[in-house]
Amino acid sequence: MLPSIALKKPEVYESKKIQLTSPILHIGSAVSRLNPFEYVQTSKKVYLPNQDALAKALHKKGGRYLNDYIQAISDRQDISNLLKDAFGEQWWSATDSNGELIFPKNAISQKLTDDRITDLRPMIRNGMGQLYIPGSSIKGAIRTAIAYYLLKHGDRYNVPKNQKVSDIEKVLRNKLGTLNKYQQKSADDDIFMDTLFSEYTLIYQGKRYNGSSQNTDFFRALSVSDCEPLIEGKITTKKGQSIPINLPVVAEIIVSSRFPDYLAKYRASLYVEMVRNVQTTFTVTLDTEMLSWFQHKQGMKLPFQNLDELIKICHEFSQEQWDYEHDYWNDIINNPHAAGRDLDFNDIRQFYEPEECPFTIRLGWGSGMMATTIGLCLDDEVREEIRNTCGLKAPGFEAPKSRRSVVSSNGKIKFTPGWLKLKVL
Repeated sequence: MLPSIALKKPEVYESKKIQLTSPILHIGSAVSRLNPFEYVQTSKKVYLPNQDALAKALHKKGGRYLNDYIQAISDRQDISNLLKDAFGEQWWSATDSNGELIFPKNAISQKLTDDRITDLRPMIRNGMGQLYIPGSSIKGAIRTAIAYYLLKHGDRYNVPKNQKVSDIEKVLRNKLGTLNKYQQKSADDDIFMDTLFSEYTLIYQGKRYNGSSQNTDFFRALSVSDCEPLIEGKITTKKGQSIPINLPVVAEIIVSSRFPDYLAKYRASLYVEMVRNVQTTFTVTLDTEMLSWFQHKQGMKLPFQNLDELIKICHEFSQEQWDYEHDYWNDIINNPHAAGRDLDFNDIRQFYEPEECPFTIRLGWGSGMMATTIGLCLDDEVREEIRNTCGLKAPGFEAPKSRRSVVSSNGKIKFTPGWLKLKVL
């Protein structure tokens, strides 16, 4: 019999279970905004009905209930009065013919604003109707962090000369005015992302393989699972305090900018379904054998060989964003009379006080241009050109021109969304 050590299968992948926490987060869904009849609001909560079940229940009630509901859909009207008439004062507890709630518990959010909500932006849900964070979103954020890292440390990793930041800036300046909106979305692939991630050959069992960019993308070796559903619950802290986790909320989001003298400027309010005190887990797996198959056609080195190195790269990118955001918010001057809004960002400034970024990565809606692009590598003027070409023009303003901040239940501007802490379990 062979020694036991000879029977062991060599490890060709590295897998880690990661705990993800975040103060507040929003990942957009396939539907960017809900119509008024697609949600119902009270003074304290927002309900998203099972619309098929609701229609059937109204039909079963008889009379004009179903016709009135259809008319409300056509007119984009609020349906709260119709629900009270059909199901009574506690309409949110109504059930269908199978005894299932018409307003599922996993589709109820706490309402953090006294305002009447309009154009609600929903959070992404899985096939079971549960809030969650897709693995593809996390992997996309990691990909941006890797791109930024390679461009910042180009000499260390032999990044091709035509992919130096200065050369990318030249190409961007020449191309920006000629691209339509569809071309703008994939411009980074053509200019630098394909070279950084897909310009590889695969050396497998001594044979060299060339293929499409999809097959030669070295990120094929990295797999990120979807997060566990964000189920509302409570945890007990080390001090014995019970705090809620994965709390669905609908909050007012202040979209603000600044005047040239740095006085804060109010632009708009949005109403967004978010999750407070996020705590969940996911699994990230690196196929180290597959990673060894990739050889860059121009001799560029891979920026990581294991998951610890990958997480460090993400944290370095977060630190750069953190420093940039710290400076932005400290330069902004509070404005108590901005179109009738009190733009007091003292809590935001306090959030960014620590010199070392306490988070690993930034993700999702509201995280901004600096989290979703390699913009921090670029000159201020180039960022301004990108913003003015791909968004709304704002001559004289730095890029990005606006920030999203979350208003708490007491009416104070309290949070900036999207910061995530990753901890290996």
